[in-house]
Amino acid sequence: MLKPYKTLLRDAQEEFIINKSRFIGHGRPCETEAAALSFLSEMRARYKDATHNCYAYIIGPNMGVMRYSDDGEPGGTAGMPIIEVMKARGVTNCAVVVTRYFGGILLGAGGLVRAYSQGAVAALRASGVGTMHPTARYLMEIGYPMINRMDFFLKDEPVTVEDKTFTDVVTYTLVVRCADEAGFLSRLANMSDGAVEPLRYEEIYLAWPEEDAP
Repeated sequence: MLKPYKTLLRDAQEEFIINKSRFIGHGRPCETEAAALSFLSEMRARYKDATHNCYAYIIGPNMGVMRYSDDGEPGGTAGMPIIEVMKARGVTNCAVVVTRYFGGILLGAGGLVRAYSQGAVAALRASGVGTMHPTARYLMEIGYPMINRMDFFLKDEPVTVEDKTFTDVVTYTLVVRCADEAGFLSRLANMSDGAVEPLRYEEIYLAWPEEDAP
């Protein structure tokens, strides 16, 4: 069984200016090295007029693959700071690209390290960090008179409602961490007096947001 590990929740970016240089930190979940390289190619194409597209990626639940590049910046001032930020947060199966548009003012080695570290922090903040957990997916049908009661109940449960469809009945598609599954099903049975019996149809690994991520 795959053990829980941290990764990014979504593809996102954040930018900032330092001494007239524009930095764009962009993060993306990538389950394979091929996906990370494809992301890098995409960023290079999108920002082909940029001065530098520095990057780092970590692949594998045990962080078995780590790569980074300074992309023309002085050695050790860009790629290494990016990957060190990623390692400090413990994320894997993801990639970060920090793009720089040079603004005419030299930052010096120390300034570059701080800037690219900030770019990595910005990318992780924008993308969000979550933990991959074994997760069960359910289908659950209820009658229309029960909608408000069910929605109120689910609001305080450790589940995510992925979809809700309305036909002759209301059908919920929801996910719950396997560790929370038994408790949720017990409370659901109590709330509905055993009338609602959700169908468990899939077990997957899904990234759940960190509860106390900085």
